[in-house]
Amino acid sequence: MKWLTAVLLALAAVLGGLLVYRGVSPPPTGGTALDNPVALPALRLVNDRGEAATLNDSGGRLRLVFYGFVRCPDVCPATLASLKNTYEALTPGQRERVQVQLITVDPAHDRPAVLRDYLTRFDPAFTGLTGDEATIDEAARVMFVSNVKPPPAPAGDHSAHLGSSGAPGAGADADTGAAHPGDDHSDEVPGGANEAARIHGDQVSVVDAQGRFVRVYSNLNVLEGELARDLPGLIRLHGG
Repeated sequence: MKWLTAVLLALAAVLGGLLVYRGVSPPPTGGTALDNPVALPALRLVNDRGEAATLNDSGGRLRLVFYGFVRCPDVCPATLASLKNTYEALTPGQRERVQVQLITVDPAHDRPAVLRDYLTRFDPAFTGLTGDEATIDEAARVMFVSNVKPPPAPAGDHSAHLGSSGAPGAGADADTGAAHPGDDHSDEVPGGANEAARIHGDQVSVVDAQGRFVRVYSNLNVLEGELARDLPGLIRLHGG
């Protein structure tokens, strides 16, 4: 039977080589596929250009959806930087079939212009969605994303005038997550530093071209490269 095993292994290697030669992406194996894809509802949101949008509108492309917020001090910039590298590694044709999208969990602060400025630091092709708090909360719920608001700042606490790093107006660098001055707009509404205590899901959700939530990758899956490895196959399966 050893000869049969050897023959099967050789055949598998040949077939794998043919797939690579023909440019056929291997099927995705990372993350978690939903047994029953979720058809997202048409919740009314606003995009980063101030235009009406809905949660289920994929525009005929695969979407990588991440819930976060501009004043997030660590997880959000690290995840977006990883998504930037993943997106840049795609071919031009693949990039045309993918949309990386941030949905803010801090809509009081993250108005369209704030989102647009923030996302441009990572990649101008990335887009954002905002809206009223109730709609954002519902969007997070249907996509199984936690969103726990921070407790109110104590009376007399002046940290609201500081950025999330504790320095006036400190934001985060798109590539390294390092803080630098003048970028988080935390002086626009109260609660800048306290907002960093917000707890939210850090997964990246895969939404197909028809607006169905089909797969999810944990933050660790993203940072360790599982999503980057799977993305060509995901585009082939779900990219319209």
